[in-house]
Amino acid sequence: MSLTIQGLGTALPSEQIAQGDAAAIAAAVALPQQTPSPGQRRLLETLHRRSGVASRHSVLLQPAGSDPRQTFFGATSPGTGERMRRYAREAPALALRAVQAALAQAQVPVERITHLITVSCSGFHAPGVDLALMAVLPLDAGVARTHVGFMGCHGALNGLRVAAGFTGAAPEACVLLCAVELCSLHLQYGWDAERIVANALFADGAAALVATGKPPPAGAPAIAPLGRLIASGSLLVPDSTDAMSWGIGDHGFAMGLSPQVPDLIGEHLRPWLEGWLAGHHLSLDAIGCWAVHPGGPRILSAVTKGLGLDPELIEPSRSVLRDYGNMSSPTLLFILERLRRSGAAGPCLAMAFGPGLCIEVALLE
Repeated sequence: MSLTIQGLGTALPSEQIAQGDAAAIAAAVALPQQTPSPGQRRLLETLHRRSGVASRHSVLLQPAGSDPRQTFFGATSPGTGERMRRYAREAPALALRAVQAALAQAQVPVERITHLITVSCSGFHAPGVDLALMAVLPLDAGVARTHVGFMGCHGALNGLRVAAGFTGAAPEACVLLCAVELCSLHLQYGWDAERIVANALFADGAAALVATGKPPPAGAPAIAPLGRLIASGSLLVPDSTDAMSWGIGDHGFAMGLSPQVPDLIGEHLRPWLEGWLAGHHLSLDAIGCWAVHPGGPRILSAVTKGLGLDPELIEPSRSVLRDYGNMSSPTLLFILERLRRSGAAGPCLAMAFGPGLCIEVALLE
């Protein structure tokens, strides 16, 4: 595949919240019409503590020290329309910060961009984030736009595959890809185990990359490690339709996450991945580093156990989950940035899971 990442940037909302404080907000929406019992409060706190998340960022938070920390979620659940209006207001600015960081690292002028790919599953509006970026940067009116929507946590890998199609077809192409998610807009009301777990995991963030079909010209900055896309792959796990879902309801987007997901990963991931790697003349032992999307601690444990990996190889994923929560599609790029910054040796196997149940992978070096 002919794609080289020239620059990578990430961005977070300015305000963050500790997981213990987030549990208090979760209690208010889990039982909005009553005070949680001591047992219910302990369960909420336990689920938040076991989420693997220490803190998260959200566009909905008031500055630290404010009382209350947020005002968007009250005694009644905001409707989907209200949540989408907030997405339209907040997402473009967060996406812009990630894009500016990626362009600065790549040292690519905006005039060079030929294609723009946006990725998001947490909001819809038109004109959308893509046109907002075109106006503010600004990009040429002839830039080709593609949106990868509602594909869930592996959306950035789908976007990377689209980018490789563009650079492979036209080596002079310069692609700007941006994934932005405001998952905190979709806090779900009610005392339901799957909703409580989702409320404990998801967060807001944006990440962007600049990619071309050729290495930088002579004299340009050296490419950071793990910059070249070698291959991408996909597996739809059989009989897994109900294992993971992401649906639009009257009160936001609702995540369905079956407790069977880790078992499905444990059963299907290794046989498929070993065969896929063999097709590229590689084995599991040949992978130098791993960027596994941290859908939750049980999913990371299932990957570690199922593939027989040293837990240290998954530490970058666990640390991103701990520091930022599950930001859906941008999360893998946060992990890749952390690996690149540490000088991790390739090849790198990036992996994420999404509704289907689908497994998406990308091989980089």
